[in-house]
Amino acid sequence: MILKVFTKRSLLISNLFVVVTLMSCAQRDYFQSSFANLNSMTDIKTDTAVLGAGCFWCVEAVFQQLEGVLKVTSGYSGGHVAHPTYEQVCNKKTGHVEVAQIVFDPSKLTFDELLEVFWKTHDPTTVDQQGNDRGPQYRSVVFYNSEEQGKKSEEYKKALDKSGAWSSPIVTSIEPLKNFYVAEDYHQNYFNNNSDQMYCRYVIQPKLEKLEKVFKDKLKKNRVSH
Repeated sequence: MILKVFTKRSLLISNLFVVVTLMSCAQRDYFQSSFANLNSMTDIKTDTAVLGAGCFWCVEAVFQQLEGVLKVTSGYSGGHVAHPTYEQVCNKKTGHVEVAQIVFDPSKLTFDELLEVFWKTHDPTTVDQQGNDRGPQYRSVVFYNSEEQGKKSEEYKKALDKSGAWSSPIVTSIEPLKNFYVAEDYHQNYFNNNSDQMYCRYVIQPKLEKLEKVFKDKLKKNRVSH
């Protein structure tokens, strides 16, 4: 019996080694960093933000670059359909928004700093639209999970509107978080796994280049470059 258990464990470890070996460089980096992040998250106090700013491939790619961000998960929030599929959300009848769930270390990156990056890396003045992506699933929204997050979001929005940074009023919605459903596996770490895809090259890459110019001091030193 002991020999059988040992054999099964050896086979499992062997299979895992093969899977990791076959991964692309970007996938291995993500696998290793995610594993390291999960270990580190057990030792530190973390906070979570859920933000919608257009296609979640873009939002995920932006926030993955920030120092202090431990994990970013693409998903769906705000709707009335439980466990929606991507196809259902695209049909615009679920009420869900494409969002990124961001787990971060507040000792390295504050919620206020996340909001600053959020509002400066998308257009918060267009209703249900970011560039050529149109539909209610692309609306600009902050789903807050505490009264403090809600208050800070409202204050930042008012200050930004008052500053005149945008010629049109900010339409970002600020709502309490009522649900979050993880998107399908192929949506996760999308840019790193598909950097040569047209959408990544012509939509996401320019956002990351702008991010590096504006927030260079807030970016991870060991981030993957494309």
